Amino acid sequence: MQKEPLFDHNSLVLRRKLALKRYENDSGFLMEMAADDLQERLCLTTKSFDLGLDLGGHTGLVYRALKQSGKVGEVLRGDFYCADPNLPKPDFVLDDRALPLAAERFDLIVSALHLQLVDDLPGVLYQIKQSLKPDGLFLGTMLGQDTLYELRDCLMLAEMELSGGVSPRVIPFADTKDLGGLLQRAGFALPVSDVDRITVRYDSAFNLMQDLRVMGVTNPLKDRLKSLSPKNLFFRAAEIYHDKYADEDGRIRATFTLASLSGWAPHESQQKPLKPGSAKVSLASVLPSKQGN
Repeated sequence: MQKEPLFDHNSLVLRRKLALKRYENDSGFLMEMAADDLQERLCLTTKSFDLGLDLGGHTGLVYRALKQSGKVGEVLRGDFYCADPNLPKPDFVLDDRALPLAAERFDLIVSALHLQLVDDLPGVLYQIKQSLKPDGLFLGTMLGQDTLYELRDCLMLAEMELSGGVSPRVIPFADTKDLGGLLQRAGFALPVSDVDRITVRYDSAFNLMQDLRVMGVTNPLKDRLKSLSPKNLFFRAAEIYHDKYADEDGRIRATFTLASLSGWAPHESQQKPLKPGSAKVSLASVLPSKQGN
């Protein structure tokens, strides 16, 4: 039985377009960090890649990072909307439910801050693996568990206090402990996942929410409250935020968890784990013997 989609696709497209129109350098820090991280990890590899894909990196920062790395020949961009003439235009429009990518087409696929917005992460990872040539590389950065937990907490407390119930206002983020397993299930060889936690400080919760709007990551959930929320909800949430998560100077803290993923399409040249019982030296021979009294 097919699950109901978690995200409102039309809402995601609209938020991405609006975000690009009002994009500001100082509010694009997360995408800049993700692009820098992807470029750094790419430069640590000894391989070069003839054809790469920037999957969902709507600002163009990842595309430029790939080109500047000197590691990738041709780079294509795929996003899930067709930009208007005033916005950076992707090479093709994609649908996360069925990526329009040929099998074994790309040598490299990278994705920055996009995969937390797909309904079926295991399915998308499998499609990415299928689109890589043997020994092709996938690099991803996504928002992980604990991202914006302070904002989620304060909105929930404010809504409970004012209306006696809660509605979904912050997207659920993947459990970072499971990401390595998801890569392995998708068929990647040598899967690696790592997590960095970043704390950003703001003058108020309203400054944080403004940044989220400019980044295009405000609430795109399909089950979100469709009617306008009362203004006093956000004022109350901001008060709670200040009371619970402000430093001595009055500025509030916001947590972002960046999960880094990497995996290779299997190839016979890759290092393989040793088979059980194939070790040449026994463990007992290298451990110190236990002396009696």
